[in-house]
Amino acid sequence: MARPPKPFHLKPNDKKALQELLKGGVQQVRVVLRALTLIQLDTGLSAPKVSLLVGFAAPAVRVIAQRYRDHGLERALYERQRKGHAELLNAAEKQRIIALVCSAPPEGRAHWSVRLVAQEAVKRKLVPRVGRETVRILLESHDLKPWREKNVVRGGTR
Repeated sequence: MARPPKPFHLKPNDKKALQELLKGGVQQVRVVLRALTLIQLDTGLSAPKVSLLVGFAAPAVRVIAQRYRDHGLERALYERQRKGHAELLNAAEKQRIIALVCSAPPEGRAHWSVRLVAQEAVKRKLVPRVGRETVRILLESHDLKPWREKNVVRGGTR
């Protein structure tokens, strides 16, 4: 025999906030499904029945309910902010690399390549170390494509 569902009740102001959220404009699908889950649980349905209605697994429905009980509506609807990694370059280092790219390429080179920018930035001690992908993303964010710029390399006069 199945166990009876844990009693679940939304606070009146949370219920009103959920109604407004569902009536409102564009929201993430994940957030809308979690809001529907909470509303269905409040009507007295069990987690397995709610899971059939919203498309979540029953344990996921229980986790959403537990998050609401422990931490409130915000935590039940939205995920926590993830840490991510720290910036590899600070603003001054980024500016130095951009200035390097805007200058003339080294002697004997027609244009800058991403690999060459990374090597020269370390060689000229603009940054302690930098990878090609970091340089590529930096150049892309500034809409710079130095490898497309053709500078004519001329030999010296004989």
